[in-house]
Amino acid sequence: MDKIEIYHYLKEQKLEHEITEHKAVFNMEEMDSIELPYPEWNAKNLFVHDDKKRNYYLITVKGDKRVDLKGFRKQHGLRALSFASAEDLLDIMKLTPGSVTPLGILNDTEHRIHFFLDTEFAGNKIGVHPNDNTATVWMQADDLMKIIQKHGNVAEYTCI
Repeated sequence: MDKIEIYHYLKEQKLEHEITEHKAVFNMEEMDSIELPYPEWNAKNLFVHDDKKRNYYLITVKGDKRVDLKGFRKQHGLRALSFASAEDLLDIMKLTPGSVTPLGILNDTEHRIHFFLDTEFAGNKIGVHPNDNTATVWMQADDLMKIIQKHGNVAEYTCI
């Protein structure tokens, strides 16, 4: 799904959401220069894999939060983690660097990605790209979890 297809999908699913169109941004520092309605709920996404490249994970946290991958790995009993390549990102989520988003999991036809969402979002809004870094979609994090689970991927809240 591309950006327009994501918008249609959210509408079809009758999910309450807001859209903020903006210039293309490729990292959290560039997001800081954008006027956002809910900057405290903006998400940062880390697409990683284990050392055997058998398991892929998307870790989503608040934009200003740092993630200790070694600590995260130990907390969840995972093998060593490293960032996935641009090729893996394109192959699995059909996304390019700078556009990583949980909504990209809807392009994961083989359900390879295990999604971890920081518990800070539970019961609150979340701002994520609609598979394109020229907009941010604001929606309820619980709704995001439901559509990812409905798609067939494992999705869970975790304390990060």
